[in-house]
Amino acid sequence: MANGIAETAPAAQSAPAAGNWRTEDWVAVYLGFFVILATLVLFNTKWVDLAQVAPSFRWTTDGQIASRAASWVPALEGIAREAQAKGQGGVAAGATALSQALQKGERQAIEKSAAALAKAGGRNTVAGTLGTEIRGHAAATPAKVFAWTNLSKALWIAVAWGAIGAVGVILIGGKAGTFLVGFPVVFALAWLARVLAGNGLFIDYGVEYVIFALLTGLLVSNTIGVPGWLKPAVQTEFYIKTGLVILGAGLLFMEVLQAGALGIIQALLVVVVIWYVCFWFARKLKVDDDFAAMLSSSVAICGVSAAIATCGAIQGDKKKLSYVTSLVLIVAVPMMIVMPWLVKAFQMPDLVAGAWLGGTLDTSASVVAAGALISDAAMKTGVIVKFSQNALIGVAAFVLVVWWTYKAGAKSGTKADAGIIWERFPKFVLGFLIASVVFSFFLPAEAVNGTRSALTEFRTWWFALAFVSIGLETRFVDLATMEGGRPALAFIAAQLVNIVWTLLLAYLLFGGVLFPVPNIS
Repeated sequence: MANGIAETAPAAQSAPAAGNWRTEDWVAVYLGFFVILATLVLFNTKWVDLAQVAPSFRWTTDGQIASRAASWVPALEGIAREAQAKGQGGVAAGATALSQALQKGERQAIEKSAAALAKAGGRNTVAGTLGTEIRGHAAATPAKVFAWTNLSKALWIAVAWGAIGAVGVILIGGKAGTFLVGFPVVFALAWLARVLAGNGLFIDYGVEYVIFALLTGLLVSNTIGVPGWLKPAVQTEFYIKTGLVILGAGLLFMEVLQAGALGIIQALLVVVVIWYVCFWFARKLKVDDDFAAMLSSSVAICGVSAAIATCGAIQGDKKKLSYVTSLVLIVAVPMMIVMPWLVKAFQMPDLVAGAWLGGTLDTSASVVAAGALISDAAMKTGVIVKFSQNALIGVAAFVLVVWWTYKAGAKSGTKADAGIIWERFPKFVLGFLIASVVFSFFLPAEAVNGTRSALTEFRTWWFALAFVSIGLETRFVDLATMEGGRPALAFIAAQLVNIVWTLLLAYLLFGGVLFPVPNIS
């Protein structure tokens, strides 16, 4: 730990003797494809009900429901009066029954009445949305989360992911035994992070598992420290590269294109402008180009994933990558909380709000969570923009590979050729793109839709493991002191510009200024 950033454990690092086809990048592709293929096999054979593989993490206490009732009851009374005036007897009766159940504190009655109101109100209505929200809280009892039937689902995933990870470690040239010793602890921290994020309070505020995964890792690393036996299982890049390959199966080109060109236009303008702005800031602050490239990609494209892809493309310093990934997540915490509040405080149009969130928040999950706090339309718009940015990972990686290859060649006097470019190109990005193409154009819609929720759950576990590992690799003092804090200053300055620039684009593109307001509902 010469620079303070926790050193990467050796278990899953590329061993020269392993050969070019057994590097960490290639192994991530193999494992990601294996998970995807296994999921497709399970879907087609019906050996396992994929709709039931995901454990439930949502829970709300009786006390939290009682505290929220103080705001829900007046809202329901208002809905009942308005519905009565409009002759909507079913909505009025449902709102009244739910209000009475909340005042009595009868949880089962609350759940039943909320479901009835959600059905009577329908989608995209105040009554239907509030009914769905309250029903979600009432149905999410802590006992369900800690029931053995639910815990056993997480246990099976832990066993499977441990076995898959151990195979990957062996292929790379590491020791499976040392990896398996620490893996249960990393997985347990990831599980804890998802349980904490599943609480109703955090769901309402859009605080997702990513933040808790980082915080649990930070708590360990900054208090008791990371013991030597745990380090071989702390494999940030290994986990997130595998998750990214699986993420490709959820990035469908036709869904992005059908949503219109506006999301793609915004994504391109955000990526190009903000990447340059961050790189310019970094150079002005005398941050080296490799560091600047990782910072720029993370703030301009999609956070941690883009930083890791960039590090692979430019063959950057892994300690600097650890710094960037930690910085991305720490800065994301206030953004995830403050931005939805600003949307409501300034009464932004839903589509503008969604496009703003999608262009600035660094993970798809945070965009979904924050957008859902506003409306379905905001959530869908945010996802369109975020997926458009995610799709640019491959383009950005290729451009950076070519740029850095010619840059290195100019310094050394060696000629850059296609072989060197291929050698530098991060192979897990190739896996991401292949998975996206296969699911976009070659698989039947039934298979794509039938495996979507399961693959989302599976990649979420890989990402949760990665974010816990980021926390375990990070110490607060290092973030503040590395290179005098200049990289952090460049990143934060660029993020502030990103917030303003993306908001301007969102209004111009989705607010009816330059184009008609898209029909997204």
